[in-house]
Amino acid sequence: MSPTRGSNSSTRAAATVLTVLLLAPLYIDAATPLRAQTPPAATEANAERSTPVPFTVGEELVYRASFGKLPAGTARMRVQGIDTVRGHEAYHVAFIVDGGIPFFRVHDRYESWIDVQTLSSLRYTQSISEGRYHRETTYEFFPERAEYQKNDEPPQPSVVNPLDEGSFIYAARVANIHVGDTLRVARYFVPDRNPVTFIGDRTDTIDVRAGSFVAIVVRPSIRTSGMFAESGDAQVWFSNDERRVPVQVKTRFAHFSLTLKLESMTTGDRQAVAVIGNSARSSSTDPRPY
Repeated sequence: MSPTRGSNSSTRAAATVLTVLLLAPLYIDAATPLRAQTPPAATEANAERSTPVPFTVGEELVYRASFGKLPAGTARMRVQGIDTVRGHEAYHVAFIVDGGIPFFRVHDRYESWIDVQTLSSLRYTQSISEGRYHRETTYEFFPERAEYQKNDEPPQPSVVNPLDEGSFIYAARVANIHVGDTLRVARYFVPDRNPVTFIGDRTDTIDVRAGSFVAIVVRPSIRTSGMFAESGDAQVWFSNDERRVPVQVKTRFAHFSLTLKLESMTTGDRQAVAVIGNSARSSSTDPRPY
């Protein structure tokens, strides 16, 4: 039996949440320095001009997703390599969702190109296949003039040092949010959706298939409706170590709950490096300089 139009709509919304939750939990602003991590070892070619970041070219994170108790497929995050976009070196990162639920299959691919010196978005592509819905979209970002362009549409106003959905998680890992920290940021490329707030809530020990992790639980909230609305209850577990890996994501959205759990992690051989942007931060418990 085929699903009804209403159930199709709800299921596609759930699939969209699965995609966005892993990609969009953190936004970094360009006002004050971040507290940078110290990863294993940076490449000598970039070490003098860049600050190390806690991910590597070739890194791949694999997640299992579930809606309540119902398995919903696999999500993968990978740092593909370093490309050139309009003369700028850029990390090429990909997020791939493969799964869905009965009668509704999802095969989505999201790719971002992130300037290696500023972590600003330069390009973002979406290849979406969700049930009968299909879409190909390309965004080009022009940080030097604070504009973005969707496909062949006229350019639109953006923000300085913009971030798209695919680049948030990588910038966030550099931010190193601690328990008691409050991070208020405004670098999402659509200006009227800023600012976003993230709170370092607590420390937790979590067991997933990829291993046992001591993690910092971060609660995000956005001035809009949806899974990260101020009235929601989204939580992201980041490993409390030099790599700041997103180990688990949980949220309640509309009439369902979603969980993403890290199943495996592959680290690359080449350390990625970047000059990090900045953020506005307040902390009542952590007086250390950033």
